Amino acid sequence: MSDDRTIALYVHWPFCRVKCPYCDFNSHVRAEVDQGRWRRALLAELDHFAVEVGPRRLTSIFFGGGTPSLMPPATTAAVIDRAIQHFVADPALEITLEANPTSVEAGRFADYRTAGVNRASIGVQALDDRALKALGREHDAAEAIAAIELAGRTFPRWSFDLIYARPGQTVAAWRAELGRVLDLAGEHLSLYQLTIEPGTVFHARQRAGLLVTPRDDRQAALFELTQELTDAAGFGAYEVSNHARPGGECRHNLTYWRYEPYIGIGPGAFGRLPAGAGRVGTATLRAPEAWLRAVEGRGHGELQREVLAPEDLVVEALITGLRLTEGVPEARLAALDPDWRTRLDPRARVRLQEAEHLDSEAGALRLTGAARLCLDAVLRELVAVPA
Repeated sequence: MSDDRTIALYVHWPFCRVKCPYCDFNSHVRAEVDQGRWRRALLAELDHFAVEVGPRRLTSIFFGGGTPSLMPPATTAAVIDRAIQHFVADPALEITLEANPTSVEAGRFADYRTAGVNRASIGVQALDDRALKALGREHDAAEAIAAIELAGRTFPRWSFDLIYARPGQTVAAWRAELGRVLDLAGEHLSLYQLTIEPGTVFHARQRAGLLVTPRDDRQAALFELTQELTDAAGFGAYEVSNHARPGGECRHNLTYWRYEPYIGIGPGAFGRLPAGAGRVGTATLRAPEAWLRAVEGRGHGELQREVLAPEDLVVEALITGLRLTEGVPEARLAALDPDWRTRLDPRARVRLQEAEHLDSEAGALRLTGAARLCLDAVLRELVAVPA
């Protein structure tokens, strides 16, 4: 596998105004944040990893969180400038910032554009006020629509997220809501089924019988309707939950799904650094204050790193790549591990192909449309993926 000596950069901003009840991301609410200390620490950790990686072509930067639209635009600009000093900026360098659609945060869009951000990803989550309240969001549908329209006027590229398969949601209601969504969309949409993650408020409510999500057959119907309406509108599903017009795909997320190398900085950030044809996995301290102290003391907040074995590389490449409609090229797997075929269960592979869940024609492994509904189960059958 040739990565053409590229690198991508993920920057984690861990702070939010409130913690959403469905969220299991590394996000924290703080009354005050010392913005100067945080800017210096992010730059120091970027310096640390950039020296290790060496000269490369920078293809994308992604500010995620948490809520990066709470980050001062000056900090955003400083990180972008430092990254471009370390690496050669690709002519099509994509710089994405996740944002909430509250009026306060949307009011900063112009400043982020001036800082160098050229793609916004807006966490809308619903265009229904009752659903937004249930999801713990601070905005209403009118604010969301205003933020989407402002993003379209401010950034060359933009996207927004929605959550479906919400408690009580019907197929008819989602059809109407998704129709409004497609009328507002530009070139990209992220449409996620609600999943109840351990440790979240929603998980506690579900265990107490206070939260009931749609049954499996309803979830399948909602998924199928999503594919039908987005395809008809020209938004192909290039990944399980991501839809785009041709050329509108998120280049940074394609880095993950194609198993290309990237640096992760900030609390709880993961990285996959280049190591020949392989990867070195990195992870930083999750707690914001612990990460900050570590960076100030030793120049980075690394918690652990691991040189990934060939079998781990193959599993990770399949876990990420089978999410894509294009699948995983066999040449990519062979470059990671010449013995990659031995990492798969041959009988499971035959069963999946006979059931038309797995396609391996044209030199790539792909999941069919039906199998995309049960991706995790297929992966556990094909390779030794922990349950």
